[in-house]
Amino acid sequence: MVISEMDAAQVAAYFRGKNILITGATGFLGKVLLEKILRIQPDVTRLFLLVRATDDESARQRVQTEVTGREIFQVLREKHGKGFEDFIEEKVCPLAGDVMYEDFGLDTAKLKEVSKVVDIIVNGAATTNFYERYDVSFDTNVLGAKQICALANKCTKLKMLLHVSTAYVCGEQEGLILEKPFMMGDTLREGTHLDIESELNLIKHTQMELKANCATDKAERKTMKELGLKRARHFGWPNTYVFTKAMGEMLLGHLRGDLPVVVIRPSIITSILNEPLPGWMEGVRTIDSVFLGYAKQALKFFLVDPNTIMDVIPGDMVVNSMMVAMLAHSEEQAQTIYHVTSSMSNPASYTTLRESAHRYFVDNPPRGENGEPIQLKEMRFFSTVARLRMYMVIKYKLPLEGATTSSVENTDWPCI
Repeated sequence: MVISEMDAAQVAAYFRGKNILITGATGFLGKVLLEKILRIQPDVTRLFLLVRATDDESARQRVQTEVTGREIFQVLREKHGKGFEDFIEEKVCPLAGDVMYEDFGLDTAKLKEVSKVVDIIVNGAATTNFYERYDVSFDTNVLGAKQICALANKCTKLKMLLHVSTAYVCGEQEGLILEKPFMMGDTLREGTHLDIESELNLIKHTQMELKANCATDKAERKTMKELGLKRARHFGWPNTYVFTKAMGEMLLGHLRGDLPVVVIRPSIITSILNEPLPGWMEGVRTIDSVFLGYAKQALKFFLVDPNTIMDVIPGDMVVNSMMVAMLAHSEEQAQTIYHVTSSMSNPASYTTLRESAHRYFVDNPPRGENGEPIQLKEMRFFSTVARLRMYMVIKYKLPLEGATTSSVENTDWPCI
């Protein structure tokens, strides 16, 4: 089926009668996906949500508090009225588990139930901290992909495995980047070869050394964070997050067998563009911290070339892409990769970011503790460290030195 020929009705129809297992449902993208499926296809059979919890009741409480109880479900709640909770109870099945464990840590009965009925698996679980501990990031982003494949191969009715990755697995490159898979051993630095098993052994060896040396929790965290960053940069990736996501893709491609797999690589995911709530965002994420810092006037300047393209993509557009891709490649027994990004089709520079932020906050001024509007000045951008340092010297250092000199000259020293 050609994607350009699809319409909304076809996409909605695909999910009718489907049983879908979703990991990472408590995250931003997971919520947007869950809400969208329930809103456009109320005849979906069951949505199994894998949630970190001690038992299924705790998982249910987490889903009620952190997912279906959130503002993004407002439209769906209004649509169903008093029947909303019953509708959710019928369609949503929370599962206590974790992608890093074999069979997600599900008991035999639950695993048997899920593997017999699941049609689609969406793996959105990830540790997204750029500088996370290497062991923590490896467990979820790398070994998690391995466990996803193992469980997917047990699902007798499976039609699609969709894996959410990141566009930045491609590293820091310029120009048009092809949507091609990573093969086992691939790296971004010429002359290096990546062995995932060796990386796991390195993590285990480092953990043993830390334990033998009775390292404090703080020292352990520092060592494991530094190790992840060191290994990432050794192989050509800028941080631990994208490095481990790339390894996860490698394992997924290597272990999938004949599974129909789609890998979605979004760039910087931002707030919802159109539906269900335009502008909705949860928490402070990536580029949002710049807006927040500017609104509070805590961030008055930013180190970036203003002409650089800021590749952002609204959360609902990412979810729409995921759903269309599932329909387009269902039961294909192949692996397909999509970059879900904006820089080629609708590029926006950091100058656009600055102007948009300033224009928005002029019309909607933030207020201080006393309730008075905060007077905003346009954020300054510096394209080089040298220019930023020069600004700091002129704006802050010289006036401070002058004030110190003046204070010393005006002091009445006591007689000795």
